[in-house]
Amino acid sequence: MRTVTYGAACSLDGFIAGPKGEIDWVHSSRDVAGAMAKYWKSVDTILMGRKTYEVAQAMGGGPAMPGITGTYVFSRTLDQVRGAELIHDDAGAFVRSLKDKPGKGICLLGGGQLAHSLFAADVIDEVGLNIHPMLLGGGHPLFPDIGRRIRLELIENATIDGGGILASYRVVH
Repeated sequence: MRTVTYGAACSLDGFIAGPKGEIDWVHSSRDVAGAMAKYWKSVDTILMGRKTYEVAQAMGGGPAMPGITGTYVFSRTLDQVRGAELIHDDAGAFVRSLKDKPGKGICLLGGGQLAHSLFAADVIDEVGLNIHPMLLGGGHPLFPDIGRRIRLELIENATIDGGGILASYRVVH
């Protein structure tokens, strides 16, 4: 069965974006680039919600990534998307069916609301965080109220340039 990883950059106080969606506080480095290059080789599918998709499009949409065979955008309001398949159905059921198909890992990019529904459906297997030494004081939370406790086990962690931490956790189902 394939692994679904929820990955995001976040502030130390648990936000993935500031109150107005700003991400100017996110620090990039060679450490992060190296970790991401390794990670992208392990996945072939990307999941994102409407807001993450719209941010990606506003930033130019980016070129297609080598090795990615499926990109899915989950939205109840969009009628069409570019470079991805639009999913209106139950996100949990759809991802559960993806996990049963052959392939590499599945990456859930940013977006707390989609993560919320996929945690509720119990289909997220890992959480990968790039934790920045920044307190935003408010904004878009990494984990909107999930409604239950979810136990995690540390897989690995590393301090990175700029004082951040890369941390990977396994969800205990």
